[in-house]
Amino acid sequence: MCSLEPFKIDLKGLKDGDTTFEFSLDDGFFEAVGSSEVHKGKVCVGLLIHKVAERYFDLDFHIEGEVIVPCDRCLDDIPQDIKTDTHLVARFGEDYSEKDELVIVDENEGIIDISWFVYEFVVLNIPIKHVHAPGKCNRAMIEMLTEHYSATRSSGGVDEKTIDPRWSELLKLKN
Repeated sequence: MCSLEPFKIDLKGLKDGDTTFEFSLDDGFFEAVGSSEVHKGKVCVGLLIHKVAERYFDLDFHIEGEVIVPCDRCLDDIPQDIKTDTHLVARFGEDYSEKDELVIVDENEGIIDISWFVYEFVVLNIPIKHVHAPGKCNRAMIEMLTEHYSATRSSGGVDEKTIDPRWSELLKLKN
């Protein structure tokens, strides 16, 4: 299991100007974060922190790689490319809070944990619908789904050729 310690950045210890960080995310990261959506992947994260003032920081993330998610149709693994650039602003305050792209870090602690932000940026970059290309899904699963859940299958012994008279008029429009 991966340690999330490297993702805890001491903002108080940063020098004036720009500081760059590089992270490589693998299966261990997604396991450590407790991911329900992504279980595997190889993702590179570049982080540039610009110290704007003594109490303000701009965080620019560049995230690129590939994650493995289940196909919506057959549930087999499918690779999804990830590429995103995201921006956060951090500043010191009394209590930790998050609102939109502003993160307030407890001034006494001065540490921001970016692990969950990185995970969210990855997951938000995955398309809502993730399916294999036509013909690439697991054939056995597709056949089983068609057999068990097809609208054309017989239901309780009713003859499939019998059509409700109300619908037969609509069929004429179709033809």
